[in-house]
Amino acid sequence: MGAEVIKVERRESGDLIRGWDTVVRGLSSGFVWLNGNKRSFAIDLSKKEGREAVQALAQRVDVVIENFTPGVADRLGLGSKELCSRNGRLIYCSISGYGQDGPYRDVKAYDLLIQGEAGMIATTGYPEMPAKVGVPITDLAASMYAAVGILSALYQRERTGRGQIIDISMFESALAWLGYFPHHYWHQGEEPTRVGIRHHYVVPYGFYKTSDGAYVSFAVATAQDWEIFCRSVILQPALLEDARFRTAPDRRQNRAVLEDLVEKIFLERPHEEWLRRLRDSKLPHAKLNGIGEVLAHPQGVARKTIREVESPVGPVPVIASPLRLSETPVRLDPIPELGQDTEPILRELGYTASQIETLRRNQVI
Repeated sequence: MGAEVIKVERRESGDLIRGWDTVVRGLSSGFVWLNGNKRSFAIDLSKKEGREAVQALAQRVDVVIENFTPGVADRLGLGSKELCSRNGRLIYCSISGYGQDGPYRDVKAYDLLIQGEAGMIATTGYPEMPAKVGVPITDLAASMYAAVGILSALYQRERTGRGQIIDISMFESALAWLGYFPHHYWHQGEEPTRVGIRHHYVVPYGFYKTSDGAYVSFAVATAQDWEIFCRSVILQPALLEDARFRTAPDRRQNRAVLEDLVEKIFLERPHEEWLRRLRDSKLPHAKLNGIGEVLAHPQGVARKTIREVESPVGPVPVIASPLRLSETPVRLDPIPELGQDTEPILRELGYTASQIETLRRNQVI
């Protein structure tokens, strides 16, 4: 979105995700995914000179984001109190597992651990076995809330001239994405059952296997959808008169019977036939695509969702940002090599060539 983003990394190894795999011609898939549009500033924060350089940097920037265990940034002299006292316009965002206070403040967290602790895994998988969400959903949720918080703080600063501190936790971000499940518990005393690739409360809604082994999905979300589904898709108008399925609550109460019936019907014909009927009926529907199919999806091709960016190993494909702004197009800048921008950034901070050489000789950079 036009920001200059400086990624502060460990001097020798960099961001730990750099070493998670070598899928992208030697680069880590996770690093390539998340680190375009950034400058790499590799420095040793265990050394006083390294901390001083980052403190100097924090006096010139608009936003600092940190992801240490709570308390670590303070011990390094890089906490919100220290840096905000030096730069009154600074927006300081901390992202942690459980937040900056409370009994779980110091508990270490990774995405999959928070998925379990925050109840997400209780809602996924099948009755006999829970399952995690395939993508790191709590990392993503916390990051999205951090981005929204930072944008809000930047806008507020335009009015007040003052920065502020943002405290984002993965745990609370995951709780906020539990949606309707807490309300079913508060008002019905109901723990969610695990329903695989179907909807918890709307029936039928989800993926169904067809005679050729492929899956198709559809949503019957309204009374009108139910009528269209029975008359035009499965050609079973008699179901409209069945008292067990008359309303959405009826269909949910009798979901085992209805799901079994729909499953058997969909196994009678190949997926293309069902997709044709669903298209003709104009019911919401979709295929279950593999990653290869998604990357070649005609909608993605038409909207150029796959782009190339430069990297230390040459051009590599990436998924473009879904942000499409008419006046401020999103940039696609290179993926940085570890420490490639350290010297230029130090020069921008006023360091001389001899000072930079001293930092190198002392293994600060």
